[in-house]
Amino acid sequence: MDFNLLLSNLGNPTLLFFVLGILAATLKSDLEIPAATSKFISYYLLLAIGFKGGQELSHSEVNTELVLTLLGAVTLSAIIPIVVFFVLRRRLPVWDAGAIAAAFGSVSAVTFVAATNFLESKGIAYGGHMVAAMALMESPAIIIGVILVRLYDRSGESSQTSLSGIIRHSFTNGSVLLILGSLLIGLLSDAKQAEGIKPFTTDIFKGFLSVLLLDMGMITARRFAAFRSKGLTLAIFGLLFPLTFGSLTAWSSHWISHETGNRFLLSILAASASYIAVPAAMRMAVQKSDPGLYIPMALGITFPFNLTLGMMMYYNIIVHS
Repeated sequence: MDFNLLLSNLGNPTLLFFVLGILAATLKSDLEIPAATSKFISYYLLLAIGFKGGQELSHSEVNTELVLTLLGAVTLSAIIPIVVFFVLRRRLPVWDAGAIAAAFGSVSAVTFVAATNFLESKGIAYGGHMVAAMALMESPAIIIGVILVRLYDRSGESSQTSLSGIIRHSFTNGSVLLILGSLLIGLLSDAKQAEGIKPFTTDIFKGFLSVLLLDMGMITARRFAAFRSKGLTLAIFGLLFPLTFGSLTAWSSHWISHETGNRFLLSILAASASYIAVPAAMRMAVQKSDPGLYIPMALGITFPFNLTLGMMMYYNIIVHS
């Protein structure tokens, strides 16, 4: 690993705000970001990254790489939950294995945003179609997780919510709808007109990301403390998962693209886990699943690993392969 790169990333202000959040929660400070503010910032970041992605996509030609990237993203979001489910099914109840599978097959929008910030800090370009890839990876994993629970739950106590209802909910989830809608608006917007909102979508982006990561740091510290009693096995899995899928995707992504930025973002998508969209879906679809397992795994272990060490590992694999 390039230790100069590691030190450079550890000096990133957005990451340092994340560390400050962990420190604040550990010291039991009364520092707090209101939930409504955090939600607004999350929506703002999704709007900005979706709009910028749409603008980039409007200048991109439909070529083999674009098609392969989108197909590869959907394929990953289908394969990963199946692998995770059968690995964990031997140790956990079916409904918990299914919920964790959905979480790890889906993606973390905040990790993706941090990854784009990492690339921009290094002056590395990426295609707008990567935003579309992120949006497309949210729903398949949720749907497959629910299907696996229904197939293997012998108790017959799984939620009776219709599969069509789950599919509809996964696409109308606020985060998914906003990123897809912003992507479409960016795609349709006139380039000169889009310049008028550039200060909003670009100039203040890193400041808002810093505030969100401060909040994420506090939430991470609290979730991880609650998770410690759940067992070492799941904690190890939360580390091995991104290490395995992120590294494999980074190494094999040259078959899809030769662009470092696109390969890097695809690796981050494969390595990240959802702690926003999936909990909302699982509460409705698999009510017996324990959010005290999959949320801390995704947010307390996988998220900080990707943010600190994971990104450098995937980047190094890509530039040396």
